[in-house]
Amino acid sequence: MKQHHIIDMTGKTVLITGGSRGLGRSMALGFAAAGADLAIAGRKAESCDATAEEIRAMGATCTAHACHVGYWDQCDALVESVYAAHGKVDVLINNAGMSPLYDRPVDISEALYDKVLDVNLKGPFRLSAVIGERMIEAGGGSIINVSSGAAVRPRANVITYSAAKAGVNAMTEAFADALGPKVRVNCIMPGPFLTDISTAWDMDTFNERARTSIALERGGEPDEVVGAALYLASDHAAYTTAAIIRIDGGSH
Repeated sequence: MKQHHIIDMTGKTVLITGGSRGLGRSMALGFAAAGADLAIAGRKAESCDATAEEIRAMGATCTAHACHVGYWDQCDALVESVYAAHGKVDVLINNAGMSPLYDRPVDISEALYDKVLDVNLKGPFRLSAVIGERMIEAGGGSIINVSSGAAVRPRANVITYSAAKAGVNAMTEAFADALGPKVRVNCIMPGPFLTDISTAWDMDTFNERARTSIALERGGEPDEVVGAALYLASDHAAYTTAAIIRIDGGSH
């Protein structure tokens, strides 16, 4: 972690899907540094285990859970596993997502369409619904969805992903209404971040485009999402719900 944050999350249990890599991993490390107990979920057990070990080396408590959030039953099993290990979830971060490449819209198969919608939209819905009810019973909690700038700036190469993330934005406001007043539901809407996914980008092309399409003229560093997540999870955001926060360097 390059930055230090003043928010204290000691005693809080945080579940992060897609928590073993990219923005999820950065948020996990940030919450661990702030004193939280972590539950990391992802499709690849070995990747989750590696991140959990990294967090434990910081002196924090962390459990690893293999889960494909595109499957309803695996979401339910994840909830049971995390509550069995930690006894509660104070903060749920629905971060898992996917955006496969394709050449033309007609090349998108029904299976691929379903997979993109299931991972990006169905999983966050089910986890928010089930954990949200438990949070109400426990007296409160915070849910943070991770959307994408593609939700409001859709392009030809991310049609299904954009549709799913637009659904996440809408679902954020709807769940804030459904779970209030005890549970707050907010959304982080990131732009282009230089995570492990960006290693496949043509960086010369990206940097050239960034100079004209991003006010800060660069991609984001993974640590630069952490402060917003900590804020939304904390009591500092006690009057913040149904918010969608852009963290995209001023993309347009």
